[in-house]
Formats: sequence, structure tokens, C-alpha cells
Amino acid sequence: MRSEDPFDEGARGILRQPRAVWATAGASVVAFMGIGLVDPILPSIAQGLHATPSQVSLLFTSYFLVTAVAMLITGFVSSRIGGRGTLLAGLALVIVFAALSGTSGSVGELVGFRAGWGLGNALFVSTSLAVIVGAAAGGSAAAILLYESALGLGMACGPLLGAVLGDASWRYPFFGTAALMAIGFLCIAAFLKEQPRPARKTSLLDPLRALGHGGLASAAASAFFYNYAFFTVLAFTPFVLHMTPYKSGAVFFAWGVLLAVFSVLVAPRLQERFGSLKVLGTSLVALAADVVVLGYGDHTTAIVCTILSGAFIGMNNTVFTELALGVSDAPRPVASAGYNFVRWFAAAAAPWFAPRIEEWSDVHMPFVVAGVAAVIGAGIVRARRKSLTYEARAHAGEHRPPPRTAYAN
Repeated sequence: MRSEDPFDEGARGILRQPRAVWATAGASVVAFMGIGLVDPILPSIAQGLHATPSQVSLLFTSYFLVTAVAMLITGFVSSRIGGRGTLLAGLALVIVFAALSGTSGSVGELVGFRAGWGLGNALFVSTSLAVIVGAAAGGSAAAILLYESALGLGMACGPLLGAVLGDASWRYPFFGTAALMAIGFLCIAAFLKEQPRPARKTSLLDPLRALGHGGLASAAASAFFYNYAFFTVLAFTPFVLHMTPYKSGAVFFAWGVLLAVFSVLVAPRLQERFGSLKVLGTSLVALAADVVVLGYGDHTTAIVCTILSGAFIGMNNTVFTELALGVSDAPRPVASAGYNFVRWFAAAAAPWFAPRIEEWSDVHMPFVVAGVAAVIGAGIVRARRKSLTYEARAHAGEHRPPPRTAYAN
């Protein structure tokens, strides 16, 4: 009997892809690895550069602050130089700034180089999904599934690579990333042909105009508070666990595996059964409870809750992406750029505020604030549910919900 589930069809077609798709997907894995790469080596970086946790946390802040602002220009750039050119430009910037990060002599230099890295990563990640969908064989379902798999693999392997290379020196993970990205650059240059350019060029203000839609603005606002909780876990927890790079890398590898499994396999099935908004609201509240227990529990409890948070983060990523890409009538790249412009500011804020909140109070309070942020995110979903319920219309046959992906670009 032939399955009517597009993701079953996608699973069968995921391996039958042209080399251009595999080259882009492979580079995407490394790009996503860069997000969690520094997690297990944050204490080592602080020790090696004689920096405080709050200073080292700026590695995330500079990276995501630039990423957020860059979201406003990615569509502008790609609609003018094409997807292939944008990918190669982004990869080139990542290679240069990742290598420079490994040569840093002070935490200030490293923070600055991470900012340049964030610009390159924004250009690459914002374009890679569209390129994969455009070049993939077997329809969009196979392409989306491949992209989700790249996300999950990258988020899981980033901390592992950081731990393995960082055990010898905190500089090696940066050099390793530059080398892997260089391979990705060569593969894309060799195998990816230029993609068709959009009929209409994107302006710098289009993503901001898209946020005028109530549903998209609501999704972005909720995701802002969710991302604050997400990146409190990612950027602040390594200082709380007090573990070696290997052990910390293993914890965040398990975290990344749960993130991948729940975003690719579990979230779509729960959405089908209970509806996206119920799944999202419940998962946000569960994440809030998890991070509060993480903050107040003993060492073993903190490890378990850190790993478990990956499950809730994976589900939230998937549902938020669907809302961002499908709740408004704006073109998906434009809607996604506006959405990411808002939510990545929280990813920049959380690593900066969490250690300072600890300095002002105690080690528990950053996780309480993160839990409150997740609850606020759930409250926005609840209060704005009418503007977010595209799926009711979709099930009634008015339009199909957008393809699922775990990462809105």
C-alpha cells in the first residue's frame, strides 16, 4: 500500500540526491556545528584567555547579534548575486573568521572574529535551504528531511568536535571548522550550478514590512522569549556543570541527538495528533519546568535536565518554523528573515545576561529567568492563538501547511 505521508516518501528519496545537494547539505552540517562548537570549551577559553564567564559569553552574543541584523540583508544579497554566490560568500567569511578565531590573543579579538563568523553563517544558512529544495530530486519532502537531518547532525556533532579537538587546545576547534568549511566551499564551487533568481529583487525593508502581519509578529515575539530560554541552556549551562571538555561534549552531544530526533520524528506526529499550537504551548511550559529544575537540582539532575531540554527545543524549533513560514502571505524567505531578525536578538541577549544575573543574585536565578521567558512565550501563543491558527484552515482544505523544517532561515 502506498503511503500518503510525504515524509515517508521523503525518507525513501533522501539518498537519491545529486552531488550539488549533498555538497550543500554537508556544508550545512558544519555550519550548524559552529553554533554549539564552543560549548564544551567555554571554560577552557576563559582559562586560556584569562577571561570571566561573562566575557566569554560574548562569543555567543556577538555571533548572534550580527546574525540577527544580517537577516535583513541576506534576501537582498541572494536576490542579486544568486544562491550559489551567496553560499560561497558566506562560506568564505566563515573560513576566514573561524581561522582568525583560533589565532586570537585576547577575548576581545575572539569576540570580534566570532561576529564576522556570524555574518558568514547568516549568509550561508539563510540560503542553503532554498538551494537544497531547488536542486533536490524527489520533491520538497526529501529535501526538507535532508535539511533537517543536517541540522540535527550538526547540532549534535558540534559539541563533540569541540570536545575532541578542544581537549588538546581550545584553538583547535576553530581551525578544524575552517578546514571543514574549506572543503564545503570547494564542493559547492565544483558541484552546484547557479540557481534561478527570483523575479522580484528583495529590498532591505521587506522583512520588516512582513512583521506587520499579526500572525508573523506573534510567532516572532513568542520565539524571542523561547530563544532566550534555549540559549541560556546552550551558553550558560557549561559553566554550571563544571565538567571537562570531553564530558561536557558528551552531554551536549546527547542533547543534540534528542533535538534531532524530536524535531524530525516526534514533533510532526504530535502535531498531526494534537495540533501545532497545543504541542508548542505544552512544550514551552515543559521547557520552562525543565530549566528551573536544572538550575536548582544537583549535578546529576542538571545533566539529565540539560539533555532532556533538547527534546523540547527540537519540538519548539519545528513548530515555530512552520508558523513563521506559513502564517502570513509573505514569501517564505522574506517572512523567515523578519522572524529570525526578531528571535536571534534573544539568542544574543541570553548569553550576555545569564552570567550577569548570576553575579547580581545567585547561580539559580538565570534559569528562573529563562523559565519565566519560556512561560511568556507560551502565554503569547495562547493569547494570540487566533492569529496563529493557519492549520485549522489547512485541514479544512483552504491551503496546505508549509513543509516542515527544524530551522527557519
